[in-house]
Amino acid sequence: MRTVAKPWGHELIWAETPRYVGKILHIKQGEQLSLQYHHRKDETIMVLSGRLRFEHAEGDAPLSAVELLPQQPFHIHPGLRHRMIALTDTDVVEVSTPELDDVVRLEDRYGRTGTSTP
Repeated sequence: MRTVAKPWGHELIWAETPRYVGKILHIKQGEQLSLQYHHRKDETIMVLSGRLRFEHAEGDAPLSAVELLPQQPFHIHPGLRHRMIALTDTDVVEVSTPELDDVVRLEDRYGRTGTSTP
């Protein structure tokens, strides 16, 4: 296992293989991840504890928001624009394909930019 510090909290990577990755994201109350999408990465998230505002949209459509509570999964397919905002301190389990650097950031409150290549 390894912990990766993030400006919004941290990631605990508990499984990493050539075929999949398992993480727990700890997002501090009021903090948010980038508005982003992935070219190849396919992931499913589920809130373990806390409350999460999850914003998402297909293509150029306006963002829709849903509040995710514990045990509510959400599938994030490649191309889906999305952002997580913690309404309380929130832990999220994420299982994904292994393309961890496949992040295209569209907005980021911490000044980070995307590292993905098409």
